[in-house]
Amino acid sequence: MKHRGVQDVMTKDVIAVSGDTPYKQIAEILVERNISGVPVVDSEGHVLGVVSEADLLAKTEYAAAERQRRLLDRPGTAQARRRASAGSARDLMTAPAITIDDRTSIVRAAKQMDHHHVKRLPVVDELGRLVGIVSRRDLVKVFLRSDDDIRAEVAIDVLDQTLSIPPAAVTVTVVDGVVTLDGTVSRKSLVPVAVRLTKAVDGVVDVVERLEYSFDDETTTEVTYDNRQDRLE
Repeated sequence: MKHRGVQDVMTKDVIAVSGDTPYKQIAEILVERNISGVPVVDSEGHVLGVVSEADLLAKTEYAAAERQRRLLDRPGTAQARRRASAGSARDLMTAPAITIDDRTSIVRAAKQMDHHHVKRLPVVDELGRLVGIVSRRDLVKVFLRSDDDIRAEVAIDVLDQTLSIPPAAVTVTVVDGVVTLDGTVSRKSLVPVAVRLTKAVDGVVDVVERLEYSFDDETTTEVTYDNRQDRLE
């Protein structure tokens, strides 16, 4: 089975800005490209940080007369006031940037976004250079796979090629991403494995298991020492 990574769904035509890019130009980029954030990179393409709409809105949140730092400001408020006075990406950006490798799985990327409470992540290559950007919307695309594609992968890649279960033994049906496995496998131990691998297929929403088995290979009969002695006698 081939699991899709962020390189399969990320936006490769990504625009970035330098640390010297002025506030107004960044705002124009976000509006014109209909995006909510932009990576900030150095001359070699390494990601330094990200400027988001929230970073730009600090100027509207704090009026010019209130931008001077106050001694009793909370850390978050003080940072917002600093950004309100910033004029370039270097002072506006959130840094250090949270990035992911272009070989990262979609599942791990989703967990990273959830953990860091972000809507997008810059994608970098093995040298840390920007190669794309992936958003929550991009990750959702994996669930737009057709039911026929999912059924084929489960039947061929999971059951036949990986678990050596003959196609005629198990019927695979998929409706709106929900996979139903109906049939008989040779061993009981194959049932949970088939379900687990099916759930791991990209685009699968849930799995309904209706499998029977011909042999219970999970039950073992213990022979005691006395029983062995009786057999020898």
